[in-house]
Amino acid sequence: MLNETQLKRYAEVILWGLKTAKKGRLKKDDVVLIRFELKALRLVEILYEKLIELGAHPVHRLIQTPQMEKKSYLLSNSRQLKFIPPGEEALYRNLNGGIYILAPDSLTHLSGIDPIKIASALKARKFLRDILDRREEERLFSWTLCVYPTEELAGHANLSLDEYTKQVAGACFLDRKDSVSHWEEIYQNAQTIKKWLNRMKVKKFHIESDRMDLVVTPGEKRKWIGISGHNIPSFELFMSPDWRGTNGIYYADQPSYRNGNYIQGIRIDFKDGIARRVSAEKGEDFLKKQLAMDGGANKVGEFSLTDKSFSKINRFMANTLYDENFGGKFGNCHIALGASYSDTYSGDPSLLTKELKQDLGFNDSALHWDIVNTEKKRVTAHLMHGKICTIYDNGSFTY
Repeated sequence: MLNETQLKRYAEVILWGLKTAKKGRLKKDDVVLIRFELKALRLVEILYEKLIELGAHPVHRLIQTPQMEKKSYLLSNSRQLKFIPPGEEALYRNLNGGIYILAPDSLTHLSGIDPIKIASALKARKFLRDILDRREEERLFSWTLCVYPTEELAGHANLSLDEYTKQVAGACFLDRKDSVSHWEEIYQNAQTIKKWLNRMKVKKFHIESDRMDLVVTPGEKRKWIGISGHNIPSFELFMSPDWRGTNGIYYADQPSYRNGNYIQGIRIDFKDGIARRVSAEKGEDFLKKQLAMDGGANKVGEFSLTDKSFSKINRFMANTLYDENFGGKFGNCHIALGASYSDTYSGDPSLLTKELKQDLGFNDSALHWDIVNTEKKRVTAHLMHGKICTIYDNGSFTY
């Protein structure tokens, strides 16, 4: 398990992430929500103390235990599934920060639950996420997400708890005396790559590997973002493309756990932005139901690349936050099915209306599911003036 010194460094890194994502310091009287699972309680206690010392107002919420979550889906009627507690909307409209700490006791407790029920609950809460998205566009809110190692995660990753904890500590630089300084170094290096990428006038990106041949169209007024403090750890650079320009085959060789289901070997054939044919070696029925969740679930909301020189993650971790930041031998690319990120808009996100988002091809959905390819690959940028250049090869950016 993480020792007390590592936990204190972890808390400092998490607060660095929250401040960096907000592009400024936490202010006195800021309201910061800590949503967490029980195994992470000691880390939450340290964070709570630090937030009080900063003059903020921490609000803590325990995520449902596996038994509570399972019974809520098994026993709830439609009204109960869609119920929003009194005061929840008011809280979201006043939040300045959100810290989310995953420390699961179970990854499979929802495996027998109808995905339609889960989708119904997600869609009922989507308006709360929309509130936070809007507050973030107005620079009133920021968030960060992290993972606390548990036996459950380690077991599904086929690692001992000690091995899993070492991966977490290594990925977050918790064995360094000044973890935050190292994150600052990564952040500055990423800034250089993003500036290089964002200077290009790109018509389309072409991604090729042994089992993948995909074209992604960035669209108008897009920029690459990432390593911004939103996730700890985060080594990916990404954009939300114009979903209408996605064509070809995407293949996710890395497995995925979602809502209690294990999915492996996802293959999707996109035509004019829509997933026309989908299959999976395991979990295909669940995959198809997820893509039928709403009108945006079968479209792309994110395209991402991770440079292996940044990420020390070299094992499957049975958690999307780590798996989407996999470094290993060849880095990774991933797409997200579902919702786009408005902060990849190159203009002022606060001016984005729902109609403008639609016109620009930003996707809208209750789903956001990252599926990852770790194969050796090449990504080429087809520029507006006709030149083709390789931007990513053998796991690294070519800047």
